[in-house]
Amino acid sequence: MAFKRPKLKRIVLAAPRGFCAGVVRAIEIVEMTLQLLPPPIYVRKEIVHNRFVVDYFRKRGVIFVNELDEVPDSATVIFSAHGVSPAVREMAKRKNLRVIDATCPLVTKVHLEAIRFAQEGYSIILIGHAGHEEVEGTMGEAPHCTYLVQSVEDVERLEVPNPDKVAYLTQTTLSVDDTAEIVAALKRKFPNIVGPRTDDICYATQNRQNAVKALAKQVDLILVIGSQNSSNSQRLREVAIAHGCPAYLIDSADDINPQWLWEAESVGVTSGASAPEILVQQVIRRLQELGATEMTEFRLTDENVQFAPPPELRELLAQNELVDELLPVL
Repeated sequence: MAFKRPKLKRIVLAAPRGFCAGVVRAIEIVEMTLQLLPPPIYVRKEIVHNRFVVDYFRKRGVIFVNELDEVPDSATVIFSAHGVSPAVREMAKRKNLRVIDATCPLVTKVHLEAIRFAQEGYSIILIGHAGHEEVEGTMGEAPHCTYLVQSVEDVERLEVPNPDKVAYLTQTTLSVDDTAEIVAALKRKFPNIVGPRTDDICYATQNRQNAVKALAKQVDLILVIGSQNSSNSQRLREVAIAHGCPAYLIDSADDINPQWLWEAESVGVTSGASAPEILVQQVIRRLQELGATEMTEFRLTDENVQFAPPPELRELLAQNELVDELLPVL
């Protein structure tokens, strides 16, 4: 049987896409640490949820571990962008580890909110996904009074000691729409519930989801570049589908199935907040090989957010004359 050529003609790139400020900061932290401190350098969990990034640093000699008991005493360890619980920090102190904290400042904000609500006597409802490192870290701040919900059904089953003293927080990488439904359910069940002073959902997560919503109206298919364990990438795929556009989550151009494109004249391309732009360019080249001859960029908004390195790294940088050269190549 003759091979059926895709109808593909046009690529539409979503913007903003790819690295957020927290991911840029985390990658720069690992890069700088590699150049400033002697090996071995350990990272607890994946520095960000992207296979390409993790493999890149593993080839550079970084050792990724699941827990700190795998790290020798007095070694250097970097905490991932997703944050850690107080129990992990305490273990690092007991092992006399040199800690460099790459936790995204927006995740740290949620941790501080959890601490504040717990000190004020609230039951804390955390909207998030069970097992995600960010959720584990946040719940660890006040495990005695924090309850995890993942759906409206979870809210309906929820019981707390004092229904009039309840607060809610959210994982930063969730779907804006799904979170709104759960928050609405919480407000119905607990009319006096209070929330964070500002939205917990990351600005980059929201921007990328808004761009995908708009993109879904313009194309026949959307490819989301990101790893399967990336929450924000998974949400982008779900948002596209929820807005009527077929979508696939791919790690790289090698994952593209030409059969997806048989009836698609236009394909939208976006990437999760932990996916490097080099993967986007590889996907573009593959789509061009499959017949695309036009390419445009749909830009919804601009992002100019930057985060400073953590204090422990700033001290090292202040002692080093190669600050301007310590930049990642991803």
